[in-house]
Amino acid sequence: MPLIAAKILVGFCVGTLIGLTGLGGGVLLLPILIFGLRVPAIIAVGSDALFNFFTKIPASIVHLRKGTVRRKVVLALAVGSVPGSASGVVFLTHLRHVYGDGVNSVIKMAIGILLVCIPLLLIFQTRIEERMVNRSPTLKSFVGMTIIGLFSGFLVGMTSVGSGSIIMMMLLLFYSYPPKVNVGTDIVHAVVLTGVTGFLHFRLGNVDPGLVSGLLIGSIPGGLVGSYLSTRVPVVWLRRILCAILLITGVRMLWA
Repeated sequence: MPLIAAKILVGFCVGTLIGLTGLGGGVLLLPILIFGLRVPAIIAVGSDALFNFFTKIPASIVHLRKGTVRRKVVLALAVGSVPGSASGVVFLTHLRHVYGDGVNSVIKMAIGILLVCIPLLLIFQTRIEERMVNRSPTLKSFVGMTIIGLFSGFLVGMTSVGSGSIIMMMLLLFYSYPPKVNVGTDIVHAVVLTGVTGFLHFRLGNVDPGLVSGLLIGSIPGGLVGSYLSTRVPVVWLRRILCAILLITGVRMLWA
């Protein structure tokens, strides 16, 4: 019972932080699962991917109804990210076959690198947005999006991190859509990517259904609380503090 309560509490805290700051669930949840709940890294990755899939569905429906999604961009990203994710999961399976439980150390190192890189990108996100110029999407940019999807999909397949943060940053670099359109497009694509990744990990036995269920039970009210508080707390400073904590966590994972 205490373990179930801990899972629900973690889900609530992560859901609240996502609602407050808009940070991706992967970068927030994985360190807690690995260091806090002592979940094996490969199980944490698979469970996190499936958790992210379910949590992004409601928001994706809202954005689709509001028309804040560029379907062609989602398609271009998915053409690369789906096979990229499959490749990442296959590579992870190969590493587990070769190294056994040592694969968890490889995963921790990969996650540590991302936890160092992603907060640094998020810190400079505002400056990137300010320097964006209007440019219309071209065939070349869609090809570039497919390549980005391939790379990001591989990372998500291996670590479950990047379906939101990395793709969002790439959208900022390639397009000049309004922020809400970038967010909507990113979320809908993330549903596709995390859905495929979560399914593949589930088939390979890398998902703990009880863990995912507990996290979801907590994250739903947490997301509502976070959304309510987002207009009442200094979100910018909270994002900076979280980025600093993630950066320190990433360094710790690499140091270990």
